[in-house]
Amino acid sequence: MLVVEDEPSIADVLSIALRFHGFDVSTAATLRQARHLVERVRPDAALVDVMLPDGDGRTLGRELRGALPQTAVVFLTARDAPAEIVGALDVGDDYITKPFHIDEVVARIGAVLRRTRPADVLPRHPPLRHGDLELDETTYTVHRAGRSAQLTPTEYALLRFLVRNAGRTVSKEELLRHVWRYEHPADSSVVETYISYLRRKLGELGPPLITTRRGIGYRLA
Repeated sequence: MLVVEDEPSIADVLSIALRFHGFDVSTAATLRQARHLVERVRPDAALVDVMLPDGDGRTLGRELRGALPQTAVVFLTARDAPAEIVGALDVGDDYITKPFHIDEVVARIGAVLRRTRPADVLPRHPPLRHGDLELDETTYTVHRAGRSAQLTPTEYALLRFLVRNAGRTVSKEELLRHVWRYEHPADSSVVETYISYLRRKLGELGPPLITTRRGIGYRLA
């Protein structure tokens, strides 16, 4: 996976999220750097900012189409005018407007890869299981008692961390650090909000699964 973005903070967020979801990520801040990386790593997918310091990211998209036609290309753009969108789709497989939600980026890249490439380009991992719960680490899908649960990427990441730590109580601070990658104190209400989302969605498919230890954290029943 190649990420071409000249804003270091955005590039870092994208890289961390994509690596967390199983992708091998290389980053570049300019067209020149990206071209060198393309020759070396031959990426299965490229996430490319349209406005780069040394040119238009769509130029790289056209070059990828010629040299590596199987590479999926998704553009990041701060412009949402119809002409800009059409221009991006003429060259790439999808586009995402800034500001974006990181969950959307991960989900859209996964969707593009499933459309454009064989399944073997997606990271493959054995499924995670806990009771009647199964998490598919290749497709990022969740089933409970054989029925599908429709989770967002963040909900999936939160549930995966709880499953991997089944049998012990996980604190809000630990969840913020490992799921949201917050290394400094942050508002823990985001954890409470996403726990409530998970409880509702999983509760539609079976008995309560996530328990709270007041003042300590959460664990799977």
